[in-house]
Amino acid sequence: MRRSARAGPLRFDGWIAGIGTASGTRLVLGHWPRSPFGPLSDVMLERGDGHRLLLAPTETTADFIGATYSFDDVRVAPVRARVTGDEWTVTAGPLLDLRFTVGRRGPTGVLLRAVPGALAARPGWTAVTDPLSRLLLGVRTRGTAGGGRHEWYGARDLRPITAATAILRGRDLGPLSAVEPPVRFGFASTPRAPCLVRVTTTVSPSHPHGHPPGGRT
Repeated sequence: MRRSARAGPLRFDGWIAGIGTASGTRLVLGHWPRSPFGPLSDVMLERGDGHRLLLAPTETTADFIGATYSFDDVRVAPVRARVTGDEWTVTAGPLLDLRFTVGRRGPTGVLLRAVPGALAARPGWTAVTDPLSRLLLGVRTRGTAGGGRHEWYGARDLRPITAATAILRGRDLGPLSAVEPPVRFGFASTPRAPCLVRVTTTVSPSHPHGHPPGGRT
């Protein structure tokens, strides 16, 4: 770990993919080329029966993510993501083999790309984007996380996921489907329509007045 999780606000820069499957299992990939822990990828899964599983690459990242979100089971596995053009391949040891394809960005993606990166990454910017995100995508961009922490998502691009295959412990999870019902790892789910979001995520310790700077969640 390059920086203590207690040292103040922590910033993760990368991508989040939200994928539903016909089996009812929903998957959320976090792919972070830049993070306080170095480059890393992790996968959160929720089965149709509500069981929530985290796959994280190290004990350190498993401890941090497990304390920030809610899971029924946590497994340490070498999570790896490879990107070739529009094709993503994600593996987590023998547990998971995930492949998906992203399509061309629509109007929402074009709009997000027009926002300067430095502005989109500021937690205060979510005071503007959170109401719009709730209205247009049905998701929140700011809220309270586990361990007394607060979290902000600064979206910078959005592209649809047009195809996906996922094999979990040797079982094919079925064709791509909507992320429905919403996943329950934290205060927010991904959009219902499967998509890949370019995002800067900031995680901060609790604040003395119980809410993050810039307003209440």
